Amino acid sequence: MPKLPELLAPAGSLAMARAALAYGADAIYGGPPRYSLRARNNEFGDSAALAEAIAAAHALGRRFYLVVNALPHNTKLKSFHADLAPLVALAPDALIMADPGLIHLTREAWPQMPVHLSVQANTMNWASVRFWRSLGLTRVILSREISLDEIAEIRQQCPDVELEVFVHGALCIAHSGRCLLSGYFNRRDANQGTCTNACRWEYTLHPGASDPAGDVQPVVAPVREWLIEERQRPGELMPIEEDEHGTYLLNSKDLRAIEHVAKLLAVGVDSLKIEGRTKSAYYAARTVQSYRHAIDDALAGRPFDPDLLDVLDGLANRGYTDGFYQRHHAATTQNYASGASANGTRRYVGDVLAFDAARGLAEVAVKNRFAVGDRLEIVQPSGNRTATLARMEDANGATQTVAPGDGHRVWVDLPADCAGALLARFERVGD
Repeated sequence: MPKLPELLAPAGSLAMARAALAYGADAIYGGPPRYSLRARNNEFGDSAALAEAIAAAHALGRRFYLVVNALPHNTKLKSFHADLAPLVALAPDALIMADPGLIHLTREAWPQMPVHLSVQANTMNWASVRFWRSLGLTRVILSREISLDEIAEIRQQCPDVELEVFVHGALCIAHSGRCLLSGYFNRRDANQGTCTNACRWEYTLHPGASDPAGDVQPVVAPVREWLIEERQRPGELMPIEEDEHGTYLLNSKDLRAIEHVAKLLAVGVDSLKIEGRTKSAYYAARTVQSYRHAIDDALAGRPFDPDLLDVLDGLANRGYTDGFYQRHHAATTQNYASGASANGTRRYVGDVLAFDAARGLAEVAVKNRFAVGDRLEIVQPSGNRTATLARMEDANGATQTVAPGDGHRVWVDLPADCAGALLARFERVGD
């Protein structure tokens, strides 16, 4: 039987932290905007919020890892100890770090604090893992760009180091965040937490050819090379190169490796990590719930449940890939590329705030449109249920048929024990 792994979930806010813990995360991670590569949409610039998240994890016997994985310039070093001291005093279970200089400063000031090596360090082989272990680091988060076989070899060569891998979330078009597109276009450095996701922008290709000096210039014909133009920068044509494998400049699909959970556990990976600190509490709940299910099935020897693919398809995504875990899909008879039917998915539509016994209705904070007659999924840590909505009222008791969207509150006929649940609407693709 594989050893019990850790399910590690993102927490960019208190709501995310609470959702991840409620739905089965063994540990959560988050950090201050200045040092944690999440300068925007990050609630933990407030140390009180961070303290509350750490306390919430510890109250449940879970763990909180403080992210300090920026690759800083000299200016940040001047205040590093002063900035970090009150956060270390909150007693996180480990620091997630990437920069060797910051790691050295941390070990000098707080030698007893465990340090995990961030994926930003791009560790891809067992010799690197041994190097970091020799410096006293207790865990290495491996690069996203290695295969299952490579992870197995690292495990064999480094049995005394905890290994962590990403299983879900966004993928960069560079080695785990070492991209310069955002800095090049907008002077906002991805390695300082201010990435503008320039790889996701809309581009147009233009034909080109090299002149005698070797510079690529636009041409009419014949087409030998291509130039790329970003929508907001008309006329700024940049050469794009392609080899026999294609071009990897632009938007990557998102990582979804839930079908590989059993293999990762068999290899001996210590922690399975979900990416997405800028996402919603609903995202945290659904991803944690799905991967918790997959882990529990694997530990019990049960086969992979393909319905989990359908659940994850219902989350906002750019399309899914299993990344670099395997180069070719070996099982042609197994449909691990999609678990959803061609006409169905789910959309997050609201949070259940309270239940009014006198009215027999639950109050819902609306996130997306839904209506009487819709089939809803009630998402709860204790187990999900479905219900067809038959009744809806406004705060004054007037009957209504549609909850129009974000910012509204309605009262609906849901079970009395669903307070705190999340609601998702089953819908046809394109609705």
